[in-house]
Amino acid sequence: MTTEIAIVGGGLAGLTLARVLHLHGIASTVYELDASADARTQGGMLDIHEDTGQVGLRLAGLIDGFQAIIHPGGEAMRILDKDATVLFDQPDDGGRGRPEVDRGQLRRLLIDSLPAGVVRWGSRISEVRSLGGGRHEIVLGDGTRVATDLLIGADGAWSRVRPLVSDATPAYLGLSFVDLELPEADRRHPRAAATVGGGMMFALAPGRGFLAHKETDGSLHVYAALTTPQPWAPDTDPVRAKDELLAEFADWAPEFRAMVTDAEGVPTLRAIHALPVGHRWDRTPGVTLVGDAAHLMSPFAGEGANLAMLDGAELGQAIAERPDDLEAALGAYEEKMFPRSAESAGIAAASLELCFDGSAPHSLVNWFAEMTETTAGTDPIFS
Repeated sequence: MTTEIAIVGGGLAGLTLARVLHLHGIASTVYELDASADARTQGGMLDIHEDTGQVGLRLAGLIDGFQAIIHPGGEAMRILDKDATVLFDQPDDGGRGRPEVDRGQLRRLLIDSLPAGVVRWGSRISEVRSLGGGRHEIVLGDGTRVATDLLIGADGAWSRVRPLVSDATPAYLGLSFVDLELPEADRRHPRAAATVGGGMMFALAPGRGFLAHKETDGSLHVYAALTTPQPWAPDTDPVRAKDELLAEFADWAPEFRAMVTDAEGVPTLRAIHALPVGHRWDRTPGVTLVGDAAHLMSPFAGEGANLAMLDGAELGQAIAERPDDLEAALGAYEEKMFPRSAESAGIAAASLELCFDGSAPHSLVNWFAEMTETTAGTDPIFS
């Protein structure tokens, strides 16, 4: 079986690429591990920036659909200390240029914009290898072999395609998140809902913190953050894991400790990794990367999803402009993507330090105050 363009990964980057190609009448196939579009939840809220993610959505012809799923009030932001004192409170005035949407709704918008059959669900990739001459082969878990003239790795942090172009691997950044969910927060968890507010909350201290979002369904998605030399390793039993997490926040206000005790479901550990700032590779015939596969960074620039969609859209546009010279198209895409992602990765690294340094949360408060005075609406920070 042969396909002209194979996209490995059905996240925001791969789907945006497939959508832009489709708009230009170019066929592609997206190979996605998930068994279906609804096989798992897609995470929390995303702020979509007008100079990156929204550009990608415009190129994909989906800006109207995006505007229909914006979460009113979601751009609000507040910063608290560990005693629950509010130090910074910025309402959502609609002027920051980065409205919030639910990741799952955004992904569904992209999926629904593609013809049936473009996404091949349940495609586990067991091997990817070069055939020479710019052609590559994907081996699926069921033994199916797919030869392609153009292979795009949109398969995230632990990309199976990346080794074709780069030896780089993600490194642990010394920060672990524990994901916690509090459903129907206004009714069932009103104290936590009042603490978080209508948008994004940062509650910080040196080396520790709670970051939380109010989501479109009224739930709270909370990240308990710990700076540790090695990824934090709680007990596998959920009850004991909560006890261990509470011990890490023993001197924090009851409002935050309740976010741990009242969380429903199983806490999920996420160790934060990143590729080297400025990650790039030599032009490799017939293959390239988009999104986290190309430039995984911490979430503290708020650009991961945004760059993923912009990468996908610009790569699709470049291919459409040079359909008879794919190498020129890939080169043009990478020439713009490398410096853009390097700048964002640098901001992400600096912002992570800012949030958890010895002066936290005051270092972040001061930074926001300076940004408000000078370049309002351009704050590059986790959201």
